[in-house]
Amino acid sequence: MSRFRPIDRKTDYLFPPSLDDWLPEDHLARFVLEAIERLDLGALTRAYGGRGSAAYHPEVLLSLLVYGYASGIFSSRKIERATYDSLAFRYLAAGSHPDHDTLASFRRRFLDELADIFLQVLELAGEMKLLKLGTVSLDGTKLHANASRHSALSYGHIQVLERQLKDEVQELLALAESADQAELPDGIDLPDEIKRRQDRLVAMDAAKAKIEARARARFEQDQAAYQEKLAKRAARAAQTGKKPGGKPPKAPVQGPEAHEQINLTDEDSRIMRVAGGGFEQCYNAQAAVDTDTLLVVAQDLTQAGNDKHQVVPMLAELKALPASLGQVQALLGDCGYNSESNIAACEAAEIEPYLAVAREDHHPDWRARFEEPAPLDADASTQQRMAHKLKSQPGRRLYALRKQTVEPVFGIIKSVMGFRQFLLRGMDKVSGEWRLVCLAWNLKRMAALHHKSVPCR
Repeated sequence: MSRFRPIDRKTDYLFPPSLDDWLPEDHLARFVLEAIERLDLGALTRAYGGRGSAAYHPEVLLSLLVYGYASGIFSSRKIERATYDSLAFRYLAAGSHPDHDTLASFRRRFLDELADIFLQVLELAGEMKLLKLGTVSLDGTKLHANASRHSALSYGHIQVLERQLKDEVQELLALAESADQAELPDGIDLPDEIKRRQDRLVAMDAAKAKIEARARARFEQDQAAYQEKLAKRAARAAQTGKKPGGKPPKAPVQGPEAHEQINLTDEDSRIMRVAGGGFEQCYNAQAAVDTDTLLVVAQDLTQAGNDKHQVVPMLAELKALPASLGQVQALLGDCGYNSESNIAACEAAEIEPYLAVAREDHHPDWRARFEEPAPLDADASTQQRMAHKLKSQPGRRLYALRKQTVEPVFGIIKSVMGFRQFLLRGMDKVSGEWRLVCLAWNLKRMAALHHKSVPCR
């Protein structure tokens, strides 16, 4: 008698097999499909004109993309292959096999519509009693652009290369006009060499113009901020009759600096410092995460390497959330978000800010954890009041939620879902792709929360 189970790959099924029977009841693909079936996809379906051959329904393509991003498969070619190889993808595609061009085109075409779908998913979470807004943690993470930092050129380096290439063009033109070309290397094509350098000069001229346009826009913003600071100092001097303390604001410098760069592959991306040291070509992805559920309730993307100017745009995103989800009561952020203007913006939005004033010591004295701060002076500044609030016991407990909410979400997106680099290029497209990543994370998290809330059968 054999010790092994029999192997039979020849006998056919007596009845047609059912994918529904093969997929486990608590599988993520089931939850993704059920959630998308409850969404209003009218904006997507109305975009199809009805001409030509029948198209795949947006419900199918959206569910494939969302489940792909949630399970670490981002390439449209790999998703197409998975509709043949993976039971879950076959289930979502209903046995069909959309090709990679269709999937990639759908993703590019409907990136803007994902904003409404993102809000619909949050409303669905509210209907399922999985989300009720209260305290939100805000943070940013650097994600690699679909471009190499070695494809970046600085303004100063462009000027050096321009001089070099112009000299080489003049030298090659002189050789082309010379009657004696015996000294030329074998195999050289002078017209081709000249054209190659002229094409590079045209490309560098365009790159320089874009860097100069950025510098002009930045100067206008910096100049407006500089004039505002001067006006505040003058008003303070007129009010007190004394010369304002501290250093006067520094006037902005007009024109691009030598180190300002542009990437020839994705000009909207920027060189940014990344965790662990070093610099990479990146975007700064922002997310506001509900502390109770770890759901991303607002997201944004910026080209800025720091987070100082990201509070106001995120407050606008939070204000646009459906009223049925409740009101954000408190906003937690690290010292990268702290400024007097950001604190004032939160208070104007009726949201209590908890923005760290400075980096905390990782190994403080144990007594410091239980001590209450000394009473504030009557004339305490905004930053002193914020530091006092964060050192109080209620402030410590609330701010401690930041590290255990938004940072784990970024960790799971990068390490579990495997999303560390954008596939698309350009600010608008990359913003839409980040929204798709957050949408996939929310459905993945909602599935886990739902299965926890449903009692075992």
